[in-house]
Amino acid sequence: MKKAIVHIFILAFLGGCNNSPDKDVSRVPIAKAGNSYLYADEIKNIVPINTPAKDSVELLKKYIDNWMHEILVIQKAENNLTEEQKNVDKELKDYRNSLITYAYEKELVKQKLDTMVENQEIEKYYTANQKDFQLKDNIIKVIYVKVNKKAPNIAKLKQLYKSDNTKDREQLESYCHQFALNSYLDDNSWLLFDDLLKEIPIQTYNKELFLQNNRYVEVSDSTSSYFLNIKGFKIRNSTSPLSFEKENIKNIILNKRKLQLISKMKEDVYNEAANNNKTEIYLNDKSKK
Repeated sequence: MKKAIVHIFILAFLGGCNNSPDKDVSRVPIAKAGNSYLYADEIKNIVPINTPAKDSVELLKKYIDNWMHEILVIQKAENNLTEEQKNVDKELKDYRNSLITYAYEKELVKQKLDTMVENQEIEKYYTANQKDFQLKDNIIKVIYVKVNKKAPNIAKLKQLYKSDNTKDREQLESYCHQFALNSYLDDNSWLLFDDLLKEIPIQTYNKELFLQNNRYVEVSDSTSSYFLNIKGFKIRNSTSPLSFEKENIKNIILNKRKLQLISKMKEDVYNEAANNNKTEIYLNDKSKK
C-alpha cells in the first residue's frame, strides 16, 4: 500500500517536471525547486509503515513543501552572497573536527570512565563544599495518606499515621494497600514541599511558618481526606542535607572524572607525538620578536 501511494504521488508530479541539464535522467523526480530536483528514492522512507493512505499523501506533501522552501532559500543565498561569503570551508572543517573529537571523547569516556563512586567520597565532597549546597526550596520528610471520605476505619488510620511503632507502621502499610487512593510512607527520603502541596489541598501564604508550626495535618476536600505526618523539614536557604544532595554530588564527581580523563588523554596524545618526533614548531628569531 505504501509503495502504491508513493507511486501515485510520483505520477502526479511527473507531468510538471521538464527536462533540465541538472536533472538526473536515471532517477525519477517528484518535485523541482529552481534548478534542483527531489527524487523518489530520497523519500521512500518518509512515510511510516501502515500509515493510512490519506495521511501518507499529507506527509509527502508536507515533506516536499519543506524541501522546496529550504532549497529555494539556499539558492537565493547562493545568488546573493559573494564568493568570499560563501566560502565556508574553514567552518566545515572546524565543525567536522569538533564532531570527530567529540565522538572519540565519548567513546573514551564510555570505555575508561570509572563510574563507581563510594559513599566516603561523596561525604568528603559534601563536607568540603557545603556552601555550594544551599536549599532553593523547602524540603520535608513525611508520611502522607489520601483516602476516600467513606473509607473504613478512619479512626484507626488517624492513630496509625502518627505512630513510630514498627507494628503500627506495618498495619499502616497494609491499610494503605487496601484503601488508600494515594500514599507516601518513606520517611527517610526528602521531598520538595511544593511537590507535596500539589497532592494535598493545604492553603498557606507562608510555607516556612506552616512547617515550623505543624506536625500532624488533616484536611479534606469534597471527596477525600488527607493525613500528613511531617517527620522533618529544612527551610530554603539553609544547608541542604547530604541525603538530598547525594545523587547530585555523584554526578559532579563523575563529571570531574570525565574532564580529567579527557584532559589526560589530550596530554598523553601530545606527549606521545612529541616523544616520537612528530611535532615541530617553525618559529625563527624574527617571528619571536
